[in-house]
Amino acid sequence: LRKSIAYFKLHWCVESFQITKYMLYVGLLFSLEIKMASRGKTETSKLKQNLEEQLDRLMQQLQDLEECREELDTDEYEETKKETLEQLSEFNDSLKKIMSGNMTLVDELSGMQLAIQAAISQAFKTPEVIRLFAKKQPGQLRTRLAEMDRDLMVGKLERDLYTQQKVEILTALRKLGEKLTADDEAFLSANAGAILSQFEKVSTDLGEYLRISESWT
Repeated sequence: LRKSIAYFKLHWCVESFQITKYMLYVGLLFSLEIKMASRGKTETSKLKQNLEEQLDRLMQQLQDLEECREELDTDEYEETKKETLEQLSEFNDSLKKIMSGNMTLVDELSGMQLAIQAAISQAFKTPEVIRLFAKKQPGQLRTRLAEMDRDLMVGKLERDLYTQQKVEILTALRKLGEKLTADDEAFLSANAGAILSQFEKVSTDLGEYLRISESWT
């Protein structure tokens, strides 16, 4: 029965991939239509909402996949995850086109772009953290961290998973311009791996590029 449920979830994910891919193209067309017209605050808000909904669908696919991982064959899991990451890469390419030459959108969507890059590089592995990072929600990230601290103390969360997710949250907070405590900075330095360090370099380079681009406008 568990195997049947896992296959059902897997097939649902595959169908969802096709729907999401279609929605990505619809979202890109929608954004291009907006770019052809004058864009005010209302249009920008609608575009941002549209993109957030698409990202939410991709994050939900990743979360569903992780939840049924133990019931899936290794090849099935890896192939499905690969397809999801490919869709994230397509989404990122669309996002770059949408943001090109428009600093208002760069300001609005830069956090989303960083979060997607973190997911594609697998520097971040927790869908909910990626989602909150993309939406620039430092308060909710701190709330999640506090909940994790409690779960660790009562034995509801394993140390390795706690460390991984705490590193992701602290990195996201720092990228969002939040001040970290000395203890948090020390924790991050001690536990950040090679992949996360590479993401830090790439995201720093992107931030520098955005600042230079803004100075030209």
